[in-house]
Amino acid sequence: MAVYQLDDELWFPDPHLGEEDGLVAVGGDLSVNRLLLAYSNGFFPWFSFRHWKEPHWYCPLDRYVIFPKEIHISHSMRQLMRQNKYIVTFNQCFEGVIRGCSSVDDRNQEYGAWLGSDMIKAYTELHRLGYAASVEVWEPQDMSSGKRSAKLVGGLYGVAVRNAFFGESMFSLVPNASKLALIYLAKTLDGMGGLFIDCQFETPHLKSMGGKHISYDKYMGILNGEKDVELG
Repeated sequence: MAVYQLDDELWFPDPHLGEEDGLVAVGGDLSVNRLLLAYSNGFFPWFSFRHWKEPHWYCPLDRYVIFPKEIHISHSMRQLMRQNKYIVTFNQCFEGVIRGCSSVDDRNQEYGAWLGSDMIKAYTELHRLGYAASVEVWEPQDMSSGKRSAKLVGGLYGVAVRNAFFGESMFSLVPNASKLALIYLAKTLDGMGGLFIDCQFETPHLKSMGGKHISYDKYMGILNGEKDVELG
């Protein structure tokens, strides 16, 4: 097991040589080309500004994904969707979503302000170039003034390459907003023939919505379009 030091060249080591927790390399930068190379090979960065001075690159061999057709929509979520209480949009407020994710207290405390200005800048540039996307959940506001308005109350963002979506973070200011965003993302990806949503690691929240473990080899087979690899 080893952790590799990256340099200015664009490369990543074999993830099978990394640490058990998925850490494979440190260093490098957050340039568009490096990020695209990373996600195309199953890597993603974590960056704790309180503890680390350079990006840490993870590529777990046990992957956790949601296949769009297998998204689980609970009875309570179906009821919420029928109520039309919230408005769901795509790519209408990317910066608002990523900044909402950066302010989520529990993740800040757990990982040490991982989503700082450098990360926000990097993913905003990916979005500008069409490689990152957001899902927004809006709550309509009081219409007494005659003006239509809505408040951003949740959402998620991630990277979209090779017909797959690599989820980075989500947030909710009201109950179930992030679940709603994930459901709409899965339904949209399903309609577009999307391969999977990469969830990075298992959480109870994601497990309840249909997440499952697959091997890194199967993950890359799907991502590379190998015909003999079964989806699901």
